[in-house]
Amino acid sequence: MLNTEIIHPELMRALAETGHGARILIGDANYPCTTKSNPLARRIFLNFVPGLICGTDIIRAVGRAVPLEAAHYMAPPDGKIPEVVREYQGLIEAEIPFEGLERFAFYDLASEKDTAVVIASGEQRVYANLLLTVGVRSA
Repeated sequence: MLNTEIIHPELMRALAETGHGARILIGDANYPCTTKSNPLARRIFLNFVPGLICGTDIIRAVGRAVPLEAAHYMAPPDGKIPEVVREYQGLIEAEIPFEGLERFAFYDLASEKDTAVVIASGEQRVYANLLLTVGVRSA
């Protein structure tokens, strides 16, 4: 099912095991990946050093590897969309719903059983967390 340039074997396996409706969490360097996600999710640590690997690189590769049907970002308390989130949105097809959730609602959604993959990034910008919902493969 994969059509990707991703070479990280564990990430490839994790993405290949997802199906329609599964969620992929991309957490920034501050995200508590162990305590605020599905405990049964496959965890992939790409947080090599601060700033590497950044969220935009991960989203670009994941978005080309699996079909997407929705995206949710962690919205800051002031309600303003962070610049990093705008960058993420620009990497995702325009017709895909892109919705903000307050911090604890985001944690709750990330902790549900449908979150199958958790990717820890080295992204240093705050509120750079994204939940992607896997869609249906067409042809």
